[in-house]
Amino acid sequence: MNLNELAPNIQQRSTPDLIAEALREAILRGIFQEGQSLRQDEIATQFGVSRIPVREALKQLEAEGLVTLHLNRGAIVSVLTIAEAQEICEIRSALEVKAMQLAIPKLTQADLEKATVILAATDQATDAGTLAKLNWEFHGTLYATAERPRLLTMIKTLHVNIDRYVRVQMVQMNYQEHSQKEHYQLLDACQKRDTKAAIRLLKRHIDTAGEQLVAYLQQKAKT
Repeated sequence: MNLNELAPNIQQRSTPDLIAEALREAILRGIFQEGQSLRQDEIATQFGVSRIPVREALKQLEAEGLVTLHLNRGAIVSVLTIAEAQEICEIRSALEVKAMQLAIPKLTQADLEKATVILAATDQATDAGTLAKLNWEFHGTLYATAERPRLLTMIKTLHVNIDRYVRVQMVQMNYQEHSQKEHYQLLDACQKRDTKAAIRLLKRHIDTAGEQLVAYLQQKAKT
């Protein structure tokens, strides 16, 4: 597969960012499987560049938890352990609840309308990749008014960390319908500026998804 096809919006992007976006999408789609080696020379050839921007791209993905760099083995697509998945979901719960708490008083009608449009698009989507992206757009829209850029960057990185597993979760575990129902409940609490209800719903939403993800990984480990 041509990796260039996985990196839209080529204009105004640095070469390492472009390569990182393509590799990220390939990992999230499952084109590159967990534990698979990523050969820098092959990637460089596909993009027609030296290995230097490829190394920089791989370092970006390492920081996101998608790639593990080994001194002798090179780059490997990271494998998320059960313990790591549980920890990520626990951290997500704490950080996203804080972001929600800070954001609700500052949410505008435009923010709420944008979140509504995203949920409407989610109702029509069937592709796992599209659903995962819309899921982040919905949550990110609600958190943006918290005006805590470092906090939001940390939260987004955690979402990317488990994105490939969430895609499987939505399709194989029939989780999407339940998740969407909770999204509408969360949006309703935000529209009412009911911070306590929103926080309670969000925490349950993340914790439930985390429990199901851990259960999926446990079952996968047995097969």
